[in-house]
Amino acid sequence: MKPLLSICCTVYNHENFVEETIKGFLLQKTNFPIEIIIHDDASLDNSQEILKKYSKIDSRIKLILQVENQYSKKNKPFPNFCFPAAKGKYIALCEGDDYWIDPLKLQKQVDFLENNPLFGICFHEVMVYDETLKMMEKDNIVPSSKTEFDINDLAKGNMMHTPSVVLRNDFTLPSTISNIPIGDWPLYMFQIGNRKIKKIEETMAVYRVHENGVWSTKSQDYRLRNTIKVIDYLLKNLKTKREVKKTLKIQRSEMKEFLGIIETSFFEKVKKYFKNKFFNLLLK
Repeated sequence: MKPLLSICCTVYNHENFVEETIKGFLLQKTNFPIEIIIHDDASLDNSQEILKKYSKIDSRIKLILQVENQYSKKNKPFPNFCFPAAKGKYIALCEGDDYWIDPLKLQKQVDFLENNPLFGICFHEVMVYDETLKMMEKDNIVPSSKTEFDINDLAKGNMMHTPSVVLRNDFTLPSTISNIPIGDWPLYMFQIGNRKIKKIEETMAVYRVHENGVWSTKSQDYRLRNTIKVIDYLLKNLKTKREVKKTLKIQRSEMKEFLGIIETSFFEKVKKYFKNKFFNLLLK
């Protein structure tokens, strides 16, 4: 039977987390068939052995196991491997270090999208778990007072954590999308079009922050620089309304200004350091 929904999961060196991720998939109770597509990008730890063990337990799990790391070759797992394999009308996203905690998560999100054709994406609230501090707290990216969004809201920045997203599998991405440093935000920008985005005010997943995280552990200036690159890419490749591009340009301008403040601050610190060093040499 063809699945109504495809879970797409990416794994890389997640041996300490991925069992919890898979258990969150198998926890799901739905009145429709699902498939579970898990891509491992040539992990150097025991991740692939764990995945093989679970694929023998549940036939819905379909593995894509790389022997060479594809991310380093600019072949991003979601657009290049997971999405082409997904047969479902809907796609649920998750990474191998995050996990789901509500057994009805997929049912609630699919029910909403099935009954509301004007919406292209449905997401929900998450908890954020800091692996280093062993601390769990509620995420506060999106004000709880707002539950519906459109592409102009999304152009102001990504408000959705990956493990919370279910989207319609009816989009086409540019072949060059693997060249940009961020994958999820531009995916949503290309997918949503003129449709709306729904937030369910329930906490149904955990987003994990840890020292090997691809994005969350990066410095502020690194994230700003790469977000600016993504905005430049969207401005060049996204066919959308003039007002959306105007919003993107405003975000780019504000980020450039803030980046300039950070760079100036750093430059002043370096200049002060060398000035003091030179002064100390004169005293010798």
